[in-house]
Amino acid sequence: MKRYLKGGVAVIAAGLLAAGCGYFADHKAHAPQIPSAPTISPSLKPQTPNAPGAVPAPASVAASQAAAAAAAPPAPSGRTNYGVASNWLCRPGLANNPCEVNIDATMVKADGSTTIEKFTGNPNAPIDCFYVYPTVSLDPFTQSDLVPGPEELNVVKAQLARLGSQCRIFAPMYRQFSLGALRARMSGGGEVPVRGTPMDANNDVDDAWDWYMANENKGRGVVILGHSQGSGQIMRLIAAKVDGKPAQQRLVSAIVMGFSLMVPKGQDVGGTFKNIPVCKAADQTGCAISFSSFRSNIPPSETAMFGLSRDGMEAVCTNPAALGGGAAQAKAYWSTGDKTWVAGKKVTTPFVVTPGLTTTECVRDGAHHYLKVTFNADPNDPRIDDPGTDVMANGKPDPGWGLHLNDANIAMGDLVDVLAKQSAAWTKAHP
Repeated sequence: MKRYLKGGVAVIAAGLLAAGCGYFADHKAHAPQIPSAPTISPSLKPQTPNAPGAVPAPASVAASQAAAAAAAPPAPSGRTNYGVASNWLCRPGLANNPCEVNIDATMVKADGSTTIEKFTGNPNAPIDCFYVYPTVSLDPFTQSDLVPGPEELNVVKAQLARLGSQCRIFAPMYRQFSLGALRARMSGGGEVPVRGTPMDANNDVDDAWDWYMANENKGRGVVILGHSQGSGQIMRLIAAKVDGKPAQQRLVSAIVMGFSLMVPKGQDVGGTFKNIPVCKAADQTGCAISFSSFRSNIPPSETAMFGLSRDGMEAVCTNPAALGGGAAQAKAYWSTGDKTWVAGKKVTTPFVVTPGLTTTECVRDGAHHYLKVTFNADPNDPRIDDPGTDVMANGKPDPGWGLHLNDANIAMGDLVDVLAKQSAAWTKAHP
């Protein structure tokens, strides 16, 4: 198990470094939901590495993280107290909760007609969601602080808040390896100041989970989900603390987006997770959903890290729109941004739904198993033809990254539907 977790993270680290120049140079223009200025609090002092005796980090020690951390000698570092509300990005009862904001959507049909879809969360949802966010922090240090910036607020708005119709949401701040550090490094702007070690991120996620289980779970079912670096963290967490452990009885599902969850070829269990199978139906519980998305006309390059099978193991792809297999129309929720969604009309909601425009299907192509995304464009209708946000390299979509920035957007409506069915099935089985 550790072998495949380590391998996946190392591949992602290599990809970050290889693709970084194009991505970090272009992402501001092509992903306006991600800011490009650091959000470090000037009042915070740099954090020091982990305390003696802390458990070393196996899965999410990316090669680039280790190199940065090596510049500073080990020294004691404090653990994060998740009994303190401010150490959570989202949690029930949190003041100014960024998962309880306006996420209404405008439905734009092919004929150009529009309707407003209002969103209402469910504070009494019968299950919980525990979420770890992707690499977004623009703090100018190797590891981020615990102060939410616009980038953390925006990512939970896009990737998580809509699930609040089906689950209570728990999303800890954690000292992740920062996007700001990678951008600074790729720009050639000098050494990035070292703050902490990669073990701080692992310890934070573990401590947040332990606090949640001890204080909030109370026998409830829980969905564990993440994206990119966050998916690496939840895979490590689940393998260590859930898979084959008593906590597995509480697992409604695991949702691993933008990372390669592995299984032996031809099997549904036995790779990254030893006892948690791949989901095959929307009302199946105790299972895992995983996918990485690429355009139908820009498949992954041979070296693309997402969806890459290796060493007799195959990357899992489960289509949230059709867990049983095959192609289906996806219920995508796009961040409105500054795009023109329909000719002659201005969209004022933060999200847009484009029914019938997007079709998804899990496919195998060479060593890759991935979610193929087709935009059913009609140049003669007034609606946008291509809502995707690519990771760009030298001004072109990067086939090594695909639609990584949109993994959650593409699947969001279908994940809401899946969680509704899984929640009903889990609560029925656990009265």
